[in-house]
Amino acid sequence: MRIESHPILEFKRGHALKFIFDGQEMIGYEGETIAAALHANGVKVLSHSIKEGRPRGFYCAIGNCSSCLMKVNGTPNVRVCIEPLRDGMIVETQHGKGVIK
Repeated sequence: MRIESHPILEFKRGHALKFIFDGQEMIGYEGETIAAALHANGVKVLSHSIKEGRPRGFYCAIGNCSSCLMKVNGTPNVRVCIEPLRDGMIVETQHGKGVIK
């Protein structure tokens, strides 16, 4: 779900971008973060806590927490709430600490 109009704010959406999330093609827009595009596509769980495995969603949206750590183009521990979406990105759910082996 995306906000299409607002009584005060003006939204300037860029052109559509395709990206892959866990093997599924999705559409986002230029100017969005990865987390915003995922949320708009119905993805509510971005990661799971390491200790208890509890689901973590879009929380702070400023890069301070660790709720949105994902693997992006093979790089683990990317904070997708502040990472801009680019055409052709491969975004994957990260399991565990995301250590590169």
